Amino acid sequence: MNWSFWFFFESALMGAALAMDAFSVSAANGLNEPKMSGRKMLAVAGMFALFQSAMPLIGWFCVHTVAEYFEAFETAIPWIALILLSFIGGKMLLDGIRCKCEEGPCCTSLGFGALAVQGIATSIDALSVGFTIAEYDWLMALTAALVIGAVTFGICLGGVQIGKSFGTRLSGKASVFGGVILIAIGLEIFISGVFF
Repeated sequence: MNWSFWFFFESALMGAALAMDAFSVSAANGLNEPKMSGRKMLAVAGMFALFQSAMPLIGWFCVHTVAEYFEAFETAIPWIALILLSFIGGKMLLDGIRCKCEEGPCCTSLGFGALAVQGIATSIDALSVGFTIAEYDWLMALTAALVIGAVTFGICLGGVQIGKSFGTRLSGKASVFGGVILIAIGLEIFISGVFF
């Protein structure tokens, strides 16, 4: 692959495809916290962008160093995503059920640790992108990863905003709905990774 329009276009398409799970989780986060500040919205989108851009680079590095170990790990990816998203989604679901506040999802707030777990869970499948960019030199791999991260950032920022809009309308049930969405995303990653 040479430096060309198609290189950037393919990287952007890859970023959009990889960001779909992160978009859904971002929307669930917005549902959970409809009064999220603009700064926190940027932090949520930034965290997903960071992980989505880092994972292909880690995969690229693994292909060029320890490929046989990476192939063995790849079969565990759907299980890891299911466990992590089910844990965070289940916690959000229980907190939403226990919350009795009249003004909405006041009992739950997305912390740094939960956000990092979501970032890992939604981007871990991007490790396999390291195989598709294996022929790139390190500078092209880094550029592709940065494009993927930029696309993910924009998509996730939109996801949080959409979730916030619906979260305001759903009032106290938003956290429950957000938790169900996270568990469903974990199941979707698991089913598509194991059976397809």
